[in-house]
Parts: sequence; C-alpha cells; structure tokens
Amino acid sequence: MKDACQGGMAEVELGKLAAQKAKDPEVKKFGQMMVTDHGAAGKELEALAKKKNVTLPTDLGSHKSTYDSLSKETDGFDKAYVNDMVSDHEKDLKEFQSQAQNSSDPDVKAFAAKTAPIIQKHLDAIRAIEGKMK
Repeated sequence: MKDACQGGMAEVELGKLAAQKAKDPEVKKFGQMMVTDHGAAGKELEALAKKKNVTLPTDLGSHKSTYDSLSKETDGFDKAYVNDMVSDHEKDLKEFQSQAQNSSDPDVKAFAAKTAPIIQKHLDAIRAIEGKMK
C-alpha cells in the first residue's frame, strides 16, 4: 500500500508537470488523466489504509529524483515524460496484477483488481503516444 501511495502521488505530481510543460497536446491530456485517475485511486487507497490502520507516506520517496529531473527538462520534456510513464506503468501493472491474484488481504486484493485495468488503460494510452513520437 505504501509503494502504491508513493507511486500514485508521483503520477499526480508528474501529471501536473506534464499538463504545464508538455508541448504535445496529447501528452498534456495524458498528464491531466494521471492527475484525475491517480488522484481518485489515491483517495480510495487512503480510505483502505485508514481501515487497516496503515500510515501512508506523504512524500514521493524514490520518485522524487524523477520529478526533479523532469521539472528541469525543457526541449526533451515530452519524450522523457513519455518514456518514464511507459516504464512506470509497465512495472505498476505487474505489481497490481500480482497483488490482485496473490494478496492474502481480501481488501488489498480487491483494490488491486479494481485498479489494474485503469493502469492497463494508461499503459495503452501512453504506448500509443510513444508510438506516434517515434
């Protein structure tokens, strides 16, 4: 839950950055989708954590360096953001699918099962944008 929380917060913050800095309108739109979708998932995760008495982190953790790097990017922002989103969503999808199948906690399993298709939708969308950039 803690990893999902930090990952989700990073998606929101990076999405805000993309909505501001991206030159490609599709990248801007994708960034806004990250803010909306991961913001909603974050609220669900907070409620789940509260129910389980789990304290979630309030910082970006290991994602801070990615944020710092992308915030300094100018001409190459779109490509760098898209590359990061593809690799991040590939990794996240595997983790959520694994939790949806293998978690011993039924609530965590349900959250992961509900969220995995959203991550798949994001991955498909960002791969399509990546394909147009090449």
